[in-house]
Amino acid sequence: MIVSTIAQGLLWAILGLGIFLTFRILNFPDLTTEGSFPLGGAVCVTAITSGISPLIATFLGVIAGMLAGLITGLLFTKGKIPIILSGILVMSALNSVMLFVMKSPNLSLLNHHKIFNYLDSLNLPPNFDKIFMSLIVVGIVILGIILFLTTHLGQAYIATGDNEDMAKSLGIKTDKMKILGLTISNGIIALSGALIAQSEGYADINKGIGVIVIGLASIILGELLFGELTLFERLLAIVVGSILYQLLILVVIKLKLDTTYLKVYSSAILAVCLMIPQFKLKMFQKKEMF
Repeated sequence: MIVSTIAQGLLWAILGLGIFLTFRILNFPDLTTEGSFPLGGAVCVTAITSGISPLIATFLGVIAGMLAGLITGLLFTKGKIPIILSGILVMSALNSVMLFVMKSPNLSLLNHHKIFNYLDSLNLPPNFDKIFMSLIVVGIVILGIILFLTTHLGQAYIATGDNEDMAKSLGIKTDKMKILGLTISNGIIALSGALIAQSEGYADINKGIGVIVIGLASIILGELLFGELTLFERLLAIVVGSILYQLLILVVIKLKLDTTYLKVYSSAILAVCLMIPQFKLKMFQKKEMF
């Protein structure tokens, strides 16, 4: 059970890494997440059931997520629609897109090969194929993010999030940076959706409800545990936070609490994590007074 939970934590960590690019660097929440995540799974599963290889199908899921992020970025920057509303509009529209793609609210991968089957020749114990594959993908995503953020383009992207007015004064096209960030972010989020759909064996248009909470929990838990970190360490902290979050959910299940209200427990865990830094600050201020 723990091995399975760790595997899930690694797969969900990819979602957290995608959200990090907008939530922590551009400093705004992107609700497209709740549409691009299931979209990645829907496109991937549909492609696999149509006879396309799991690797190419996963890539197609990523492309679909990137297009969703691109549309949100254009609505936000060119259409001047607030980012939250832009995300909601795209998220809502993607429900119809997924229905068009899958021709039904959900689609099974029963008797179809998945990306994890590429490791069958290694004869790994149950769920270790998912851990191994997830570690490879997480490593590639983290390396890709670091390489991107250390380029001139990446530095311009960071500057846009740090101080948009200053970035504009330096000649940085901040609107383009926002579009780029939303596109890459949602591509990574769709990758997570595609892998999780293959892990669970099906795609569902309702799979995206509340996933932004899971991604934010991974980020917040990682920051709460490790504090000030380098970029590489922060990305690793998100992975650790994601695994820890899944383990906390496992504890909830083991306590035999009603799993019908699992999203309530998830939101409560995130709310507590968000409040802890404030409690620490207040305690520190009280100590200084005395």
